[in-house]
Order: sequence, then C-alpha cells, then structure tokens
Amino acid sequence: MSVRIKSCTQEGRLQEVFGVPVTDLYGQAAGPDACAVVTRALELRNFLALAEEQVARIRDRVHEAMASERGMDELSADELRMDVQWLDAALSARDGYRTALDDLLRTAPPLHRLARPARFTQQTVSTTLPPDSASPTPERSGGPQPTTMRARAD
Repeated sequence: MSVRIKSCTQEGRLQEVFGVPVTDLYGQAAGPDACAVVTRALELRNFLALAEEQVARIRDRVHEAMASERGMDELSADELRMDVQWLDAALSARDGYRTALDDLLRTAPPLHRLARPARFTQQTVSTTLPPDSASPTPERSGGPQPTTMRARAD
C-alpha cells in the first residue's frame, strides 16, 4: 500500500494550512513548479504516516498478547519487553516527525502565495524620430544664452 493512501493525524492541519486536500497537494508536488515547502511537508507527512502505522501495529500486538481470552501460559515477559522497546522507538519517531511538521506548517505561507513566483514584465516604450528635414531649428543657435541673476541679500 502506498504511503500516500495511508492516513495520518496531521492531514486536517495540512489542509488547513495549504487550503487544499492532501491528495491535491501530492498532485502539486509532482508538477514542474513544485513548491519546496509543500514537498517537505508531504515528505514529513509520509514519515509520520509510517511511524503512526508502526505505533498502531505494536499497540495491537500488545493488546492481542494481553487479551483476557488468552491463557496465562502464552504470556512472555521477553516478548513484551521487546514490544515496549519497539513502541518507545516508534513513539519517539512519531513525536519527532510531528514536531518537525508542526514547525514547518507554523512558518509556511499560504499556498496561494507559494503557487507561482511573481513575474514582472518591463514595459517598453517605442518611439520613432521624425526625419531630419522635419526637425525644428533652435531659436538661439550660436548666440549667447540668457543668464539669470540673483538678487543679493545684504
């Protein structure tokens, strides 16, 4: 079974932050303009889903071993100790992935701001110059230019 199909406890949070269902996020992450934040969030979601599956398997195994209909002779302290070690490791991994995903989602901008980088187009103005014969001649060519005098305040 694909990890994309497995559910995890943070799917609602992912949808809340990014505003689309997790299945849509996988589609976006597979596209050519995949956002790094979405890709990382989905990777952490995948790891979290696997860790949660391991926790559930170990829990179910312990419940089965401790079921009231089982005989006392079937109990094994060594097997239960091993299950406790496995459960401790699986819970530790789950907590780590949840913390990392929470940190990422806390700082992630909304998806509509991640979708496409802003593209700026520079507007150009094109003009054509009139032919040389149509250019006006300056009124005071060659003569002295007027100067402005400032009144001096004494």
